[in-house]
Amino acid sequence: MAFTHGSATFVRPHLFGERPKLTDPLTQVVGLLQPDLSFAKLVEAAGTWRIRRAADGRAFFFAALEGAVRLDISGHAPLLIESGDFVLIPAAYDFTSSSVSDLPSTARDSLPVEIRPNVFRLGDQLDEPSVRMLVGSCGFGSPDAGLLVSLLPSLIHARGEPRLTTLIQMAVEESRGGRAGRDVVLARLMEVLFIEALRSSGPHHPSGILRGLSDEKVAGAIRAIHEQPSATWDVPRLAKTAAMSRSAFFERFRHTVGMAPMEYLLHWRMVLAKRSLEEGKLAVAEIARKVGYSSASTFSVAFSRHVGATPTMYARRQLFENEPAGDPQRHHEPASAFG
Repeated sequence: MAFTHGSATFVRPHLFGERPKLTDPLTQVVGLLQPDLSFAKLVEAAGTWRIRRAADGRAFFFAALEGAVRLDISGHAPLLIESGDFVLIPAAYDFTSSSVSDLPSTARDSLPVEIRPNVFRLGDQLDEPSVRMLVGSCGFGSPDAGLLVSLLPSLIHARGEPRLTTLIQMAVEESRGGRAGRDVVLARLMEVLFIEALRSSGPHHPSGILRGLSDEKVAGAIRAIHEQPSATWDVPRLAKTAAMSRSAFFERFRHTVGMAPMEYLLHWRMVLAKRSLEEGKLAVAEIARKVGYSSASTFSVAFSRHVGATPTMYARRQLFENEPAGDPQRHHEPASAFG
């Protein structure tokens, strides 16, 4: 921070909380997703049991408080979830959770029984429970949730991160309370929960923004895009930010992020453009400049190809829609802990 006295200018060191604001791509993605807690339940289980979750595409989280559970998700090897583990599936479809001791193949799926408010029981209803878990789901407020979720890992399994469970418990308590500022606190808790879960194992995923941010050279290009989305980026210029040759950078970016550099740039610009159109504060020409297009007509052509509607049509449609297009089930709460 600078201040002037007479003809001299002095620069004061930044105090705590006054550091320059830095662009964090992961925080931006999670913030734009707008995760919103849909429901959370405590589930107890004893004996042998199996439960299947129907497809709905919402984010599902699972915190093991006691005991062990087998989790079978399409496209992944079976997971053994043990006490203290945390699982996050950003876009959950059909999957099965069950006791470690398998049920006979002819056995029926278990039906959860609510034994107390927001507490469900699986398996043997009389025996002392050997498994306790906190399960839940959240929706996304963003109409572009599909694209943003595609940048995240399809599955996160964190171990040794007790604060993730603490964050869930805090979010559940806040959601059931009626204190002032509830919505703001809950929104921030869910964002922090997602960020903590995502960064807990980012470098180990095959591709996506987490893998890209764990690569020093690719991360520089991603941050540059997020810091200056309106800049005239092309592959050579982005390669220069990564201090790499054009061909080496292109392949490295595509391999780590899962899409080509210019494809990522286009997607990110469209996400920002949609957000600006939804807010309704800027004219189309201003939004075009903000996301890196030289004219409103050029921007309109790119937007129409990507979204399937002109910017003006999109803005009008958002104005009259009551529910966010990215998550029509955002406010639906299933009848049981497993949908």
